[in-house]
Parts: sequence; structure tokens; C-alpha cells
Amino acid sequence: MATEKPVSPTEEQLEILEYNFCKVNKHPDPTTLCLIAAETGLSEEQTLKWFKQRLAEWRKSEGLPSERGSVRD
Repeated sequence: MATEKPVSPTEEQLEILEYNFCKVNKHPDPTTLCLIAAETGLSEEQTLKWFKQRLAEWRKSEGLPSERGSVRD
């Protein structure tokens, strides 16, 4: 079983991901996630993983727990 090396998004892909995170939705629904993945050229899994990591980063910077709790974003 071959293990895949994680692929880092390009600068252009990161710009698209950041724009969607900041301006569109921190919690994209499956349809939106699919559209963002298509726009970036990343898989839906890679896109979802990026959003989860970015959300945890954002929550930490806001002084919130890294996982969803009783406080809504």
C-alpha cells in the first residue's frame, strides 16, 4: 500500500480557499465544498481537510475552543 505525500495547495489555490473561508462561509455545505474543490483543482477531501484545519486555526485566534462547542461562530 503506497502512502501519498500530502500536497500543499499552491498560492493561487490558497487565495481561493482563504477568500471562500473569510468572505463566503467558514462551514461550507457539501455543494459549496464541491464547487470550491472544482475551482481550486483540489479533491473534496483535500478541500474539507483544509477548511477543518483553517477553522481550528481561526477559532484558536479568536480565543474559542478548536472544536465546535456551545458557542456559534
